[in-house]
Amino acid sequence: MYSTSLPTHQKTATNRTPREINRSLVLNILRKQQPISRADLARVSGLQRSTISLIIEELIAERLVLEGSTARLPRGRRPTYLQINPQRAILALDIHPEQATLAVSDLCGKIVEQRLINIPSDNRSVAAMVNAVKRTLAEHKDKTFDGIGICLPGRTDPQTDKPIFAPNLHFPIADLSKRFIAATGLRVEIDNVANACVLGEVWFGGTETNHDIVAVNVSEGIGTGILANGQLLRGEHGMAGEFGHVQLMPDGPLCGCGSHGCWEMLASNRAAMRDYAANGGNGISTFPALLGLAQSGDKHAGAALERMATNLGKGLRVIVAALAPKEIVIVGDITSVWHRVGPIIDSTMRKDLLRANTSLRPAYDGNLARLRGAVALVLTAGAVS
Repeated sequence: MYSTSLPTHQKTATNRTPREINRSLVLNILRKQQPISRADLARVSGLQRSTISLIIEELIAERLVLEGSTARLPRGRRPTYLQINPQRAILALDIHPEQATLAVSDLCGKIVEQRLINIPSDNRSVAAMVNAVKRTLAEHKDKTFDGIGICLPGRTDPQTDKPIFAPNLHFPIADLSKRFIAATGLRVEIDNVANACVLGEVWFGGTETNHDIVAVNVSEGIGTGILANGQLLRGEHGMAGEFGHVQLMPDGPLCGCGSHGCWEMLASNRAAMRDYAANGGNGISTFPALLGLAQSGDKHAGAALERMATNLGKGLRVIVAALAPKEIVIVGDITSVWHRVGPIIDSTMRKDLLRANTSLRPAYDGNLARLRGAVALVLTAGAVS
């Protein structure tokens, strides 16, 4: 259920059968290069034409793939173009402490609809999300849904579905997967948002040949998803990647984890808003509002944003020293002002490092990165089968 290998033919050890690997390969090529003919599929994939024909006939029978128009050639047999069925879909749920975003996506990661869900901070929280999912399914009866991907700002044990670390959530999330399965009958894939984002980069960010990536999600807190040697790094009980709780300032603000001066207490959205208020800024309720003030010339907002960027760079320096990834991808609202904060983050990250070959960039899909990460959870786990 938690297969996390890259969706390409460049695979090493896997417990999947050759048929499953070939099927995933063909689906991924179709997703990226559709419309495409059987002959071109064979050429791009390196598979025998007979193998391609068997896989395509199976996918057509399952209504995952549709036949479209035929090519006009000067001579010879006219090839028929193939495409992913646009009526097959995935539900993506991105959970924040106070609200969630629910989206409908096709299998290519195109978000066709999204809505916000206000989350009560009590036992009604999960019910509010389940009801929104049921309403969305009812409104899209013309589509066949292949699963629900859920991004969570915390950690659940992948074996027991029990929460093990979610300091920024203030409502119960026990048995989250089971409740959605019981309500919808769909397969549910749930993971930490940073893990989902790094998988989203593999599926939709054009980095499938890069086997060493770290995705850093900057939001209410800070989380990191680590792809090392082509595999998602989980660690004991799924706790790998909690760099947001590395202590950078021993006498710093108290963190929800119980420590002081954690990276996310200095470089998250909440940290910047707290900094702004403490240094002469007027009251604001959202991080996008702070970004807007900084862009309009508010000196206090600009200074808070620059201190946030500096602290982000300090934490990234730890990641580069520890993991030496080929690339670090930043996800979150901060990317909307990358022209302003990117150079600060990058220069701080590279200061005094033994080697600094790691590239740094914002997520290409901006605010959609978390939702596409949720879609990637379903695709990676093989729910489309």
